[in-house]
Amino acid sequence: MSKSLPSMSSGNASATRALSMSTIAFTVCFAVWTIFSIIGVKIKAELGLSETQFGLLIGMPILTGSLVRIVLGVWTDRFGGRLVYTATMLAAAAATFLLAFATTYAQMLLAALGVGLAGGSFAVGVAYVSRFYSADRQGTALGIFGVGNVGAAVTKFLAPFVLLAGGWQDVALIWASALGFMALIFWFGTQDDPVIRDRRVNGAKPKNFWTEFAPLKDMRVWRFALYYFFAFGAFVALALWLPRYLIGVYGFDIATAGMLGAAYSIPGSVFRAYGGVLSDKIGARTVLYWTFAVSAVACAVLALPATDYTVRGINGPISFHFEIGPVAFIAVAFVLGFFMSLGKAAVYKHIPVYYPQNVGAVGGLVGMIGGLGGFILPIAFGALNDLTGVWSSCFMLLFLIVAACFAWMHFAILRMERAIADEAVASPAE
Repeated sequence: MSKSLPSMSSGNASATRALSMSTIAFTVCFAVWTIFSIIGVKIKAELGLSETQFGLLIGMPILTGSLVRIVLGVWTDRFGGRLVYTATMLAAAAATFLLAFATTYAQMLLAALGVGLAGGSFAVGVAYVSRFYSADRQGTALGIFGVGNVGAAVTKFLAPFVLLAGGWQDVALIWASALGFMALIFWFGTQDDPVIRDRRVNGAKPKNFWTEFAPLKDMRVWRFALYYFFAFGAFVALALWLPRYLIGVYGFDIATAGMLGAAYSIPGSVFRAYGGVLSDKIGARTVLYWTFAVSAVACAVLALPATDYTVRGINGPISFHFEIGPVAFIAVAFVLGFFMSLGKAAVYKHIPVYYPQNVGAVGGLVGMIGGLGGFILPIAFGALNDLTGVWSSCFMLLFLIVAACFAWMHFAILRMERAIADEAVASPAE
């Protein structure tokens, strides 16, 4: 991190402007990034897609937005977030515009790759915003920035009405226009971060490109990446999958399913800022313990399939029926989304603290792995539906993932504590 950061006031005008504009831009980007969660349902019906093909379609933008994050993060460290953020939004807007003219499944998959660039904006924003804030406020700042995840709820709430009034092509055109307009506002409404400004004044050159990736050899980075695979990747996957799930399980129409999907997305996004504040106050590790524990319970409950069974009673067979109703499902999904939001902020609290000179590269890798979760999991959900015929199989998979996160974190912490204790015994004077 720049040596000038500790003396910076985190509440100054430039920092506030950078954070607010980045958050608004990320909200628009996220709305575009998850556009297939709504229009994908219409496209599936028009093209007669299988569940697996549908999962691939809604996951394709997530793939691009994930893979480009590490490159965009490094570019942000080298060239500045203002330039990279604006260019990313303009490229994604162009791809979304072209999506409206796609007519075949192959063309839609290709356009979806370009739409996914909008998701890469997260790595840019993290590197850009963190340079305006000192270490003790970065958790809060990045938590506020992450509220841009609420863009998924914006799409779920507004896109169904545009879809019903016109067609899915209209949704693509309107969302592309909004993103292009936002790119212009961001360019003219922000300034370069302090590191880039100092570099220009001093005539310093950025680090060698390959040295940016040196911290990726640290296993701790990959452990953080697995945490984010669940906290963020599963959030995105469910944001994309829930409308389809609600339609298939509870028979809702697309508008109702979209609004109920937003009921999951909103707490999973807005409370990310609270997760950042908590991480600054009580520690990111404690927040992650709560995240994984509660999420495991929630996933276990949602994984229970609707069941009919019969027992032999005294006077003959007795039949029972078990099913999680829509009200209970939405309530548990709300809890799951809330704790995922806390976990997302907690993971990114670690990065500028442990890797202050490589926020772009490390944040990009962690974001990439998390984003890949948003790509892989919808495909896995569709494949599990095709293979098992059980709707709740998606939550069975999520339970296994969160259990793995909890176990790895706990044993890693125990190992670190033992190492610290051994060092204290070896050096009692210190």
